[in-house]
Amino acid sequence: MPKRPPKYTLHKPTGQARVRIDGKSHYLGKYDSPESHQRYERLIAKWLGGTFDADQESLTVSRLAILFVNHAREYYRKNGKETSEVHSIQTALRPLVAKSGRDKVSQFGPRKLKAVRDEMIRLKWARTGINAAVRRITRMLRWAVENELAEPSVYEGCKAVTGLRKGRSAARESAPVKPVPLADVNAVEPFLCAELWTMIQLQLVTGMRPGEACIMRMADIDRTGEVWAYRPQSHKTQHHGRERIIFLGPKAQVLIHPYLSADRERYLFSPQRAEADRNATRRENRMSPMTPSQAARQPKDEPIRAAGDCYHRQSYTKAIARACKLAVIPLWSPNRLRHNAATELRKEFGLEAARTVLGHSESDTTQCYAEFDFDTARRVIAAVG
Repeated sequence: MPKRPPKYTLHKPTGQARVRIDGKSHYLGKYDSPESHQRYERLIAKWLGGTFDADQESLTVSRLAILFVNHAREYYRKNGKETSEVHSIQTALRPLVAKSGRDKVSQFGPRKLKAVRDEMIRLKWARTGINAAVRRITRMLRWAVENELAEPSVYEGCKAVTGLRKGRSAARESAPVKPVPLADVNAVEPFLCAELWTMIQLQLVTGMRPGEACIMRMADIDRTGEVWAYRPQSHKTQHHGRERIIFLGPKAQVLIHPYLSADRERYLFSPQRAEADRNATRRENRMSPMTPSQAARQPKDEPIRAAGDCYHRQSYTKAIARACKLAVIPLWSPNRLRHNAATELRKEFGLEAARTVLGHSESDTTQCYAEFDFDTARRVIAAVG
């Protein structure tokens, strides 16, 4: 005699529909709602077909988020270190867990994903940031399907949610990234050490990324020929198998020449060296004699805070932000210097040349960095129009 299907029942304390399968309760939503009946029929169909997976049906969104972040910590690594993508994933998942963390993954769909997106809008996230976060959530669901933690229908349904369009949603629009005015660039020079100021100048003449300027070593620079070639040991598109070559012309060579050393593995721009130079300058400018206790003081073997052997993108950015505050000018980040270089390259040599120097695979990306040369267009029209 065939087994009778488990019954659709009311769970009185919560008002939800419930079905017990193999001794475990599965909640289906509001009792007697069309959605709860659909979920009941889907579970019973799986049970009758022998494909019912209790662990899959009981997996919550918050638990899946934990599993995916653990996966991301192992997957998104470069040179043995986590990439910034891990932090971006964690940021994207916070509104999801806050809004739907207790929901079952099997019950998650487009409507709930849109509700999470509405929460991001309420939090004043920028529209482009919201679209990127939704793509990361969808990527998590795809990973869940790939590892048999969720049904394909969950991912396919959420994949159908289209991104927010400019001017057609309540999401905040982010201001376009512009080149840094040269007056603002020059204003920070008195408040930065020589290493950081050289890195800024190097970005302006080469268009390299902030992180690429931070990790320059002699071992990565081919100095044969009139134009040197710098191949960063790590770069943004490395995981795509692309090669990154930054060419250093006469201006760049003059900038880095004082930092070249016999040690090929040493970073050209070193916080340790900058700290030593700063301390030496302070000692030279000292007006009062050093006390015996100060003269006898020895450096600690393991200080709590110590200068590193190279700058990091975050510390580079913070140093410029601090200099901007001291100079009483609008804050700007070193990545915007890439926009300065792109604009000048496009003005002098055209879009394709700018794309090649910046290392972009598509010209559309370069156009996001390079401002149009409206002055040239104005002169042309004044002459012919």
